[in-house]
Amino acid sequence: MFDIVSLGEILIDLTQTGKNEQNIPVYAANPGGAPANVAVAASKLGAKTAFCGMVGKDGFGAYLKETLEQFQVSTDFLYVHDTPTTMAIVSVNTKGERSFQFVRGADCALTTDDVDVAGCMDTKILHFGSVSLTAEPARTTTLNIVSQAKQNNICISYDPNYRASLWSSEDEAVQWMKKPLSMVDILKISDEELPLLTGTTNLEEGSRILSEYGISLILITMGSEGAYYRYDDKTGKVAGVKTAVVDTNGAGDTFFGALLCGLAQEPDWRTCSIEVLESHIALANRAASFTCSGSGAIPSMPTKVQLMEIENK
Repeated sequence: MFDIVSLGEILIDLTQTGKNEQNIPVYAANPGGAPANVAVAASKLGAKTAFCGMVGKDGFGAYLKETLEQFQVSTDFLYVHDTPTTMAIVSVNTKGERSFQFVRGADCALTTDDVDVAGCMDTKILHFGSVSLTAEPARTTTLNIVSQAKQNNICISYDPNYRASLWSSEDEAVQWMKKPLSMVDILKISDEELPLLTGTTNLEEGSRILSEYGISLILITMGSEGAYYRYDDKTGKVAGVKTAVVDTNGAGDTFFGALLCGLAQEPDWRTCSIEVLESHIALANRAASFTCSGSGAIPSMPTKVQLMEIENK
């Protein structure tokens, strides 16, 4: 059995790494895609993970498969399509903040017929994000697999990433990003995305609104300030870890991967004490901080040893 099966997009992040002597931006072809990032982040910290998605029949697709295998993420559910591998062009400003442009490809083409759905059900947690809800047939495929996992009493985790360029309008984005919420057990959302789904920037009120969908654990990430949580009727904050930011790409995915890794090791995360939950969130904050200190998402994700070294300093 897997600890986590992560469903959705895997792609090439063409990430700006600086400028050359002619002042032309230089880009590195980093592996990425939020669900793939989550699978790798959790695997590097000791979880048994698998990724379910689609790449193109090209060099980038082969590279992404090799990357997953390099970090012990199962590729049993990674499929190949004639469409080119999806790319995200990630530009970084002087503060380390990102902007995205997408060149969509194989990630959109996944169908239920492609997927070994029964194999994906052999997991403690099924994780997915909202990018795979932006286009068909991947949208219907994602919702079908999540629905089946829910029927099998598998824990569902969800990260509603908002990428404006992937939607025809904000209203369409909100409609589809909200659609799976009633099936979700663990939700991670950024403080910037909170008002999009709830109409408020207030963490307590926003998390209360989201909890009405029946979500047991809601996490609101606040960058360097850490994370706010609502665990059934209990709320709190866990402070972040200060770091010299090089690139924030993948920080939220690292946070979620680390948290899911920890929760998957619990006999039943739904009965965790607040102290245990906060310890898992604190570790996730450290992992996200570590990722921000390097360039690129997957290359900068920490191992368990690296996190222990940070803790012991």
